[in-house]
Amino acid sequence: MASDYPESLKGQLLLAMPALLDPNFHQTVVCISEHTRDGAVGIVINRVHAALTAAAIFEELNMPHQASAGRVPIHLGGPVHVSELFILHGPPIDVDISLLITPTLAMSTTRDVLQRIAWGKGPSSFLIALGCAGWGPGQLEAEIRQNAWLTSDIDAAILFDTPVDKCWEAALGRLGVDPTLLMDGAGHA
Repeated sequence: MASDYPESLKGQLLLAMPALLDPNFHQTVVCISEHTRDGAVGIVINRVHAALTAAAIFEELNMPHQASAGRVPIHLGGPVHVSELFILHGPPIDVDISLLITPTLAMSTTRDVLQRIAWGKGPSSFLIALGCAGWGPGQLEAEIRQNAWLTSDIDAAILFDTPVDKCWEAALGRLGVDPTLLMDGAGHA
């Protein structure tokens, strides 16, 4: 719970700094869904699988679906648990089966939410991701101190309405930051 951990970034976006060259995170935007003393979990929102759509997921799970739901792209949520599905979504939110991130954003790993999406009866705003990003105790905090990430409040328009290839620039722009002017290293006095 964020209130139990004052440094929690739950409900924040992480914006990769240009010096972060790890191919899993270079120029990524990550939605932090949980952050406690034990570590953090998030979903990369601006990487999609080149060929995989929701139809393949629905068919693999023998889940009937509407054609429009089948065309939904599948995001590459991060390098951890790459065979598991994570769904970031807006209302309606069933707190019994979803992790509440903010009052209007949740993450789910349940078949129930996926089935509602397949039938066209789920949340109107959502993204489906394979895998997630994870950090051990103190790891994310250390990366931020090393100038690997900027943080920003979550913006539903960045999450759900901005084209994937524009998310990083849009999120930085929302902070008033020009990506071409970012320095690679931390400041020194």
